[in-house]
Amino acid sequence: MIASFTTASGGFARNWLVARGLNLSERRQLNWPEQIAHSRDPDTVREMFNRVAIRYDLANHVLSGGCDFLWRRRAAEIVSKWNPPCILDVATGSGDLALSLKNKLPASKVTGVDFSSDMLAIAQRKGLRDTIMADALQLPFADQSFDAVTIAFGLRNMRDWTAALLEMRRVLTQSGHLLVLDFSLPQNSLVRAAYRFYLHYILPRVCAVLTRDKTAYQYLGASIENFPSNRALCDLIEANGFVNTTVTPLTAGIVTLYTAEARAL
Repeated sequence: MIASFTTASGGFARNWLVARGLNLSERRQLNWPEQIAHSRDPDTVREMFNRVAIRYDLANHVLSGGCDFLWRRRAAEIVSKWNPPCILDVATGSGDLALSLKNKLPASKVTGVDFSSDMLAIAQRKGLRDTIMADALQLPFADQSFDAVTIAFGLRNMRDWTAALLEMRRVLTQSGHLLVLDFSLPQNSLVRAAYRFYLHYILPRVCAVLTRDKTAYQYLGASIENFPSNRALCDLIEANGFVNTTVTPLTAGIVTLYTAEARAL
């Protein structure tokens, strides 16, 4: 799922004050361990994406104010500098990042993997030829099959982040690269408070109209709150087969782009 923070100038101060009053400047956690586990349960996540698949792209573009195009373009530009012959896009969804990579690197083979059949059907209709329905924790590829692995807005949804990263490392060549693009909470406390008000109180209501599924975007807010970002995610990446991690915040820090190199085995 993709969302951005956009406010009208007249409402920004009012919404920020309400957010501060609701104590949104501190990281909120899901209340119980079983809630956290349920929020990333594979069957629950798959069902959610299948429900919103038809209107997924529309919601992304509207809610991000078009920033999702810029985020993917930035990611594709970085991958193009590596010039990898074979690219695996994990959690490819409707295929937007994979298609951006293919446009940027027409000579490269780009394979999209996702466990949502409805999302993959949309990716295929949009022109992504190489798609496979599979679980990111059990990728159906031999060791060292790809020169680059990308994942945009997908790692956060997975049941086991460590297992997912180890599996991505397994299918990478010894000189391979990883790119992770995902949501994060802005470091600036004022922006963070306003963004979180938007994330928890405005976005679900707008999405209920766009996708007719308010629940999915309530999950989005909870998933962002509980996902490690910045140094914490770098540490997680480096603990699971990678080195030389870089961090690039985008759009005031509501999205962060990470890159890493495969550690020699």
